[in-house]
Amino acid sequence: MQDNATEVTAAGIARLAGVGRAAVSNWRRRHADFPKPVGGTETSPSFALAEVEAWLREQGKLAEVPLRERVWQQLAGHPEGPVTALVHAGCVLLLIHERPTAWLDVSAGSDERLAAMLPGALERVLGVNTPLPVNTGDPVNTGGPAHSAPSAHTPDIPAHTPALRTPTGPQLLPSAPFLRGAAELAAGTGTRQTFEFLLGRHLDANPRQYTLTPAGLARLMADLAGPARTVLDPACGTGALLCAAGDRAGQELYAQDGAPGLAALTALRLRLRSRATVHAAAGDTLRADAHPELRADAVLCHPPFNERNWGHDELAYDARWEYGFPARTESELAWVQHALARLADGGTAVLLMPPAAASRRSGRRIRADLLRRGALRAVVALPVGAAPPYNIPLHVWVLRRPDRTPAAPEVLLADTGRFAGGARGGPDWQAVREAVLDAWHAFERAGRLAERPGLARSVPVIELLDDDVDLAPARHLPPAAAADGAEQLTAVRERLGETLRLTADLTPPPVDPAPPARWPLTTVGELARGGTLVLRTGGTGGRARVPVLTDHDVLAGTAPSGTLPESDEEAVLTEPGDVVVPVLGGGSVARVIDEATRGAALGRNLVLLRPDPAALDPWFLAGFLRGTANHRQASSYASTATRLDVRRLQLPRLPFGEQRRYGERFRALDEFERAVRHASRLGEQLVRGMYDGLTDGTVAPD
Repeated sequence: MQDNATEVTAAGIARLAGVGRAAVSNWRRRHADFPKPVGGTETSPSFALAEVEAWLREQGKLAEVPLRERVWQQLAGHPEGPVTALVHAGCVLLLIHERPTAWLDVSAGSDERLAAMLPGALERVLGVNTPLPVNTGDPVNTGGPAHSAPSAHTPDIPAHTPALRTPTGPQLLPSAPFLRGAAELAAGTGTRQTFEFLLGRHLDANPRQYTLTPAGLARLMADLAGPARTVLDPACGTGALLCAAGDRAGQELYAQDGAPGLAALTALRLRLRSRATVHAAAGDTLRADAHPELRADAVLCHPPFNERNWGHDELAYDARWEYGFPARTESELAWVQHALARLADGGTAVLLMPPAAASRRSGRRIRADLLRRGALRAVVALPVGAAPPYNIPLHVWVLRRPDRTPAAPEVLLADTGRFAGGARGGPDWQAVREAVLDAWHAFERAGRLAERPGLARSVPVIELLDDDVDLAPARHLPPAAAADGAEQLTAVRERLGETLRLTADLTPPPVDPAPPARWPLTTVGELARGGTLVLRTGGTGGRARVPVLTDHDVLAGTAPSGTLPESDEEAVLTEPGDVVVPVLGGGSVARVIDEATRGAALGRNLVLLRPDPAALDPWFLAGFLRGTANHRQASSYASTATRLDVRRLQLPRLPFGEQRRYGERFRALDEFERAVRHASRLGEQLVRGMYDGLTDGTVAPD
């Protein structure tokens, strides 16, 4: 009966059956025996997973639920919340990882026996015996950033507590079927991979509840800090920075977060993937530091931004404010000084900062003292889209705990905005990393860096100590070399002319009127059931480290530009002749994969159709899928979004030769569309280059 406690929403049912949500709504209306809701709300009901599986199987809509999907649905529908389920799973996976025979012993028998014996086995692995509170981590599921949590001085909540505590038998009993499934999944994929898959799927399903540090940014920050034996992250979130920094025996990793669930997940994640010794605690770091005596070799931190309730009133006389007492609006400078206070002499701190922290007047005195005493060593402006909030170019500050050596007279300023990506896939992290680390290492060796126009330079501290103490790199860097000067603009103009001539040649000929066609129709769903095509959906992770084709790439007609979180899930790789369709946004778009885009991983919100080349022409398929009326009848509408049910899209039943005739015309239209888009991009580049050249003096007005 415990399995019935796991609930699943209509979206989860659609995922199980491989259909759109509209199909689930139709089943509820048309089938009197469809399972009744057991929870949720009137507008968003939830159903018992076991009942749904049984009904789908009876209807022939589900042969067998894949183990991976079953475990995920049990996690998502856990009665105590997904964070509690993740913590319980992490504890069991750690037990399997370190004492596999102990798991075999406690898992034999009933769920009640498992729940009764498991706490004792976990105590020997976790090294603690304080019971876990009910609903561990649920406070983070409130819609705020992952770092935002109730004050550590909230009544009945201790100042700080160990991140990992042993759950009790009654707490574990509702998780028993889920834990057995997670253990079975780990037997095939590995304990670390199973935990990373479940954690990654949960984070991906709840993007607004967490402020995450992208893997590329985490690696860059860890590289800037350099090798370190002891590393601290005082606002660890889900542990991305410490995962990037520590995987060596002999290392010591220290973590703290105000959200108990996140602190526990970080501790488990590090224990499962790293050979380092892990020290993790839950609690408000600024008000109740769990590691007050620590002097770390490196501090990595992605602090919460723009917090007003960070402890300004209680911490006025705190010894950490060595460089000045931060204003109420300068919570980020409080985190900077906390990081410096926890460093050993000569240690390095790397923090992700909002750009306003470099120029707000309320923080100029602290910035000035950081400069005078040699604590601030570098400010790096990241490209737009590097990390949330994605619409602003965040900064990375590199600081060093001053030792007895004289303060450095110069500071490195760098701006990597030129490496911004053209889509939501984020910036070119490889280029960002190479440019920043090359400049940083050269600056470290010599204490200064010659100008790299538009990218980096070292600035004398005295030059920055004016009334504003503005550290925004763009305000102190020389303009980029005249790469967009007269010669390049001339080349762009010539390419635009060639593209416009090509566009004219590709313009479709005048159309001949014809009576409306009365073809027999079929649907994508019918073709998939008949084996004429294979239907696959984009994943949320993968082991393949290849470019990812995003829905934005398909809509814009650009090259694959995205990334997927690493997981044990098999990525769906594209092949020539595949047809890719976005399911969100309401646009009638379908893209045929060619040699240039083959091998890319399929991103989220995309459906891939792989037609049998002997029975279905891909260009014929893609062309008819783009019909406006076709999309309208296959779409469902929510209050703020449109979703396409690809299985309901229609196309005519035509002989293969007739398909090829239509396919050739659709291919010609695609070439014309690409040429028009290319001409538009070249025109924008030419206009922007002319404005820039005229305003910076590299292009004469005549």
